[in-house]
Amino acid sequence: MKKAIQFGAGNIGRGFIGKILSQSGYEVCFADVVKDIIDELNKNHEYNVEIVGANRKVVKVKNVLGVMSNGDEIIEKIKESELITTAVGPNVLKIIAKTLAKGIEAREAAGINEYLNIIACENMINGTSFLKEEIEKYLSKEIVDGYMKKYVGFPNSAVDRIVPPMDSKENILDVKVEEFREWIVQQAAFKGEIPKIEGMELTNNLMAFVERKLFTLNTGHAITAYLGVLNGHNTVKESIENPDIREVVIDAMKESGEVLIKRYNFEKDVHEKYINKILTRFENPHLKDEVFRVGREPLRKLSFNDRLIKPLRGTLDYELKNESLVKGIAAAMKYQNENDPQALELNGMINELGIKETFKKISGLENSYGLEDRVSYHYNMI
Repeated sequence: MKKAIQFGAGNIGRGFIGKILSQSGYEVCFADVVKDIIDELNKNHEYNVEIVGANRKVVKVKNVLGVMSNGDEIIEKIKESELITTAVGPNVLKIIAKTLAKGIEAREAAGINEYLNIIACENMINGTSFLKEEIEKYLSKEIVDGYMKKYVGFPNSAVDRIVPPMDSKENILDVKVEEFREWIVQQAAFKGEIPKIEGMELTNNLMAFVERKLFTLNTGHAITAYLGVLNGHNTVKESIENPDIREVVIDAMKESGEVLIKRYNFEKDVHEKYINKILTRFENPHLKDEVFRVGREPLRKLSFNDRLIKPLRGTLDYELKNESLVKGIAAAMKYQNENDPQALELNGMINELGIKETFKKISGLENSYGLEDRVSYHYNMI
């Protein structure tokens, strides 16, 4: 049986990527630091995925096991595998890079001349390229330029599926997901024969899909959440059903959509249908998608290449309107969550530097084009 490792045994790892790999004939080894989940995987070797939407169904995922990602056994698993995927969050990629480097060293030392492909399935642009750079820091130049270059592929990918926490469950492995799913992977970056995985779509124009998702789902999701928090809503569904919030979110997605239409020659009517599809996902009554979950880590979401500032930069490049994007950014800067270290850090910066200087600092915009005045205006108006 083909063997794969999924770093990250959380809801996305189990409910999305792990499920796809298992159903494509892989034995899936989940690597994580949460011992309870690893123990349950090794005890049961299966779990249920509840798919909710117009047609609810439960799918049993089989042929799974677990290993602690910070233990010694993971190196042997890397030696045995032909595919490694991740769903750990962008900040954890640096941590697992050292383990992956040790695994590549072990493969080289053992004379394993079979191809290995590593795909980061994260909410970030070029996440696999970032992971590759981090792995290289722990390897000799000889291995990087020799063995790794020849035998290890690093395709970038774009993933899209909403996987909220379960309301309650008897089995800690069970997970709930929406019907919609999208996993698009860079075809040319594979080494060896490309694995046949049902649900994995190949492309040689990945950035168009990456930015479509980032500028639409991620931008709209974030703005819905931040405005929802400010209006006392608990879930994305509650927030998007607020007419005032809905108007801002739709307009913001249209503003970012105009950037995509200019940049990638998307057809306007097709992209508007995509926006409407995103809205129906936000409205899914079966998903309890909490606004505080979606809004977490505001500093990352307000950074230069992420879901709020990057589409804004595009509107500046093409001289397009961006009023609703600015409103969404102002709402993000007003985000309050005492359980979120980044929210506390953001609040501290605003108290120390003021809203205008904080915006310029965290957005990374060398020339802010006077945007700090507009962000400040909406920040004070909210």
